[in-house]
Amino acid sequence: MNDSSRPVAQIVKPEPVVEGAGVHLRRSIGTRQLDHLDPFLLLDHFESVRPEDYEPGFPYHPHRGIETVTVVQWMTSGSGILHEEMPQVRPEGIGGLQLWLNLPAREKMTRPKYRDLTASHLPETDLDGGARARVIAGDAAGGRLVGPVEGLAVAPKFLDVTLAPDATFREAVPRGHTAFAYVDQGEVRFGPQRTAARAPALVVFGDGDLVEAAGAPGGGRFLLAAARPLGEPIARHGPFVMNTRAEIEQALRDLRSGHFIRADPT
Repeated sequence: MNDSSRPVAQIVKPEPVVEGAGVHLRRSIGTRQLDHLDPFLLLDHFESVRPEDYEPGFPYHPHRGIETVTVVQWMTSGSGILHEEMPQVRPEGIGGLQLWLNLPAREKMTRPKYRDLTASHLPETDLDGGARARVIAGDAAGGRLVGPVEGLAVAPKFLDVTLAPDATFREAVPRGHTAFAYVDQGEVRFGPQRTAARAPALVVFGDGDLVEAAGAPGGGRFLLAAARPLGEPIARHGPFVMNTRAEIEQALRDLRSGHFIRADPT
């Protein structure tokens, strides 16, 4: 039985948004056009050489019930975490992605934790077909490459892929898993029809056994993300994502009463 290449089901152009204390972003998941892609809840792209676009940052704020991935940091908010994200001004500017990944109901009140994913933990590897990739989560190349984040309920696969002109890429993704690519540089052609997507663009795949991509004449770069859908109810309010409205109201009460950070998470 031949493996089937996942077709492109939808291409979404990110919407400009302003978050935190005035950070300018492009959002492609978590909008009116695309509320979520189970279990993915939000995808933001930040890129600017203008300090005023990002220097205000994200002052002290809470999270509960999700995992966030920010370029080289993976945070599980679990039962509750308070933190700040304040970018440093750099002459060359900054750029990156933040992705929110839903937690299953049984893990929403677990102990919060961080996983620091520095460049040394994410070596770039040459793949067949001329692609280069960094494995952030899951595995790639038939299990030959394994990322530093493993053992999560939704079995995420995150690959940072760079394609030279005419280079090709093939990666197995379990049938039934949600999968998308976010093109942040250049142009990439996806699926059996070689559907073109020029940065910035979110490419949502239909079902199948593998994702295929090829570099356009100028080459391109994209994040491939895939995970097992949860199929659970979603109740969200700002940085809180739970399963019921009652759980959201409890999170707000905990925050107001000073009991948001738990001494004994489940």
